[in-house]
Amino acid sequence: MRGEDFAEGLLKASVLDHVGTVLIDNPARKNAVTARMWQALPDAVQWLCEEARARLIIVKGAGNTDFSAGADISEFASVRKDAETARIYEAENSKAFAALRTAPVPSIAAIRGICYGGGFGLAAACDIRIADETARFCIPPAKLGLAYPADAVADIVEGLGGQAARYALYTGAVMEPDQLVKWGFLLDCLQSEALETHVDRLAATIASNAPLSVKASRLAIRAVVEGNAEAGAEAIAIGASTFESADYAEGRKAFAEKRKPQFTGR
Repeated sequence: MRGEDFAEGLLKASVLDHVGTVLIDNPARKNAVTARMWQALPDAVQWLCEEARARLIIVKGAGNTDFSAGADISEFASVRKDAETARIYEAENSKAFAALRTAPVPSIAAIRGICYGGGFGLAAACDIRIADETARFCIPPAKLGLAYPADAVADIVEGLGGQAARYALYTGAVMEPDQLVKWGFLLDCLQSEALETHVDRLAATIASNAPLSVKASRLAIRAVVEGNAEAGAEAIAIGASTFESADYAEGRKAFAEKRKPQFTGR
């Protein structure tokens, strides 16, 4: 396993067998995200993808109790004291969400306990979200008198669907995992003791598949969901390149030999 700490250890990045993890490590504050943590998240994702060669990233909270209570409200008197500081702070939030949304590899949010506010935004920026039965969700800006960045709202709408996103944002209601499975935000809700094993198995499956194939599919999905022509063009280019890749040759050979392929991403 390789590891690296960010934001004075409040974010921990690690990788094992091509599966990367971002651990939100602030359990004393229900894994609330400080300004420094928002700033450091893109660096953690970049380290995982470029230095540690992760093929997938799991995002989870430390302590096995809460995913994240969202932004650390105790800092708001300084980091969101007026419109100017709020714009700077929200720009850092947006960069953190974008780091997951546009990462070259997929991401899975493994959610226990509280997943509120900015924590919900981080989960929404991930490709796949799986929770246990203890999870509770809330998007509270209407109860705090502020508004979320438009790109974060776009992730919420994509994850929840338009009508459910309106309900969540307009009411600030606490939502249970069964509701979010029904609305499509969660892939699944599991018993608490099964969450980690299930997520680890899913991550290992994705990480063992051909990285170029997964990347092309991820870009193609982004192109459709976001109406992103640039992502679509890149998906076409990478998809075309797979037919001349070593992984395509390995996949055909492994199929003929009735064995598991060993992909390298080349």
